[in-house]
Amino acid sequence: MPDDRPAADSVRSPLDEVVERGGRAVAQARRQGGQAGRVRLRQLEVTVVIAAQAGLAAALAALIAQNLLGPGAHVFAPAAAVGTIATAIGQRARRTFELLGGVGLGIVVGDLLRFLLGSGPWQTGLVVALAVATALLVAGRGGALVAQAGGTAVLISTLAPTRSGLELPRIFDALVGGVVGILVVALLLPINPLRVLDRAAAPIFATVTEQLDAVARALTARDADAAIRALDQLRGVDADVGRLNEALSGAGEVVTLAPARWHRRARYHQYARGAEHLERLILYARSVARRSATALQYDEPIPPSLPVAVARLSDALRQLRRDSQAGVEPERCRQLVQESAELAGRAWAEGVRSYGDALITDLRTADSELLRAIGYEPDGANRVVRQAAGRGQAVVRPPARGHLRRPHPPTGAPRTRRHRRSTRRAHGRRREARSPRG
Repeated sequence: MPDDRPAADSVRSPLDEVVERGGRAVAQARRQGGQAGRVRLRQLEVTVVIAAQAGLAAALAALIAQNLLGPGAHVFAPAAAVGTIATAIGQRARRTFELLGGVGLGIVVGDLLRFLLGSGPWQTGLVVALAVATALLVAGRGGALVAQAGGTAVLISTLAPTRSGLELPRIFDALVGGVVGILVVALLLPINPLRVLDRAAAPIFATVTEQLDAVARALTARDADAAIRALDQLRGVDADVGRLNEALSGAGEVVTLAPARWHRRARYHQYARGAEHLERLILYARSVARRSATALQYDEPIPPSLPVAVARLSDALRQLRRDSQAGVEPERCRQLVQESAELAGRAWAEGVRSYGDALITDLRTADSELLRAIGYEPDGANRVVRQAAGRGQAVVRPPARGHLRRPHPPTGAPRTRRHRRSTRRAHGRRREARSPRG
């Protein structure tokens, strides 16, 4: 007699489920810990590079100021060089101009008001207030220009009565320090712009791909809470997107100023174009997670091909990162996007409701954005996604192949009554033309 009891591996106790969930949590913690360690390592490398740039710029600025501007304590030249290096990457050229503009503005306002009002504590306060107000009106916001205008105004109003000739050394020190800082960044120790971009984009790719996979698993398991957790994680990438935009600004500065990095310009522009569409793709990925959670909460049907389509989008995004690192054509990425769109079309044909239909629309839009990130024009990307979705729909709902056609009458046979009448009239005219005239 056969044993009707279920197999031992099909019976799972609550303790087994707890152990399995704990194992998944430990694996995820290890994965996140490894990513955090890599991020800290990348930050340490950037810190070392910026520190070396700042030290070299300060030494060169002090040396040049002593040899070109004569003896004296040229403190502001290395200070300006360090200020240029230490500012946000991508804003160093602008900061240099702000330094020079702020120094010049502080000198003009300080000298003018000192000539009109004299020197003293309240005059110093008034000079600084007017210099800062003028700088804010010129710049429209705070920054190096405002800080240097106020600091220079303080020096002019307090030290000028006892020490003459502070104006020109201050301007030349600022000029030497700013120029040396830019030269160090552009010529002596330029960063690798592509490496900076890749490091800034790494956490974005990791988070988006992991959470898209989580959404696919949530759709398969019909777990609305898991989809909501994935949505929360996707909402947390805004800070990483901001850092990527800063890295794009810095990389653009390097490929513009550093001759040693000019050959990276084409790759940089590819990154810049891809980053724009990546940011839009993140918005649609959030919408996919949100629609998935809502569809599950309303107990809508989830076709089996729909979570696979979401997973294909994640695979395509992961492949795009690998192709960008290798510098190869994203052919495999394009194929994965087409598979995602085809599976989305198949899921629609298999039957979805309102939120599922909106989910498929957002998924296809994300596919189109990813194609645009690899170089497609908007019309071309939409056409590729539309054709792929059509192929998926045709698998479930094949189009009608046989079209009803009106049979053609045999050659020589009259088709209509009018045709017969016109034929008889033509025969009559021919007979009259052949008959002899009386």
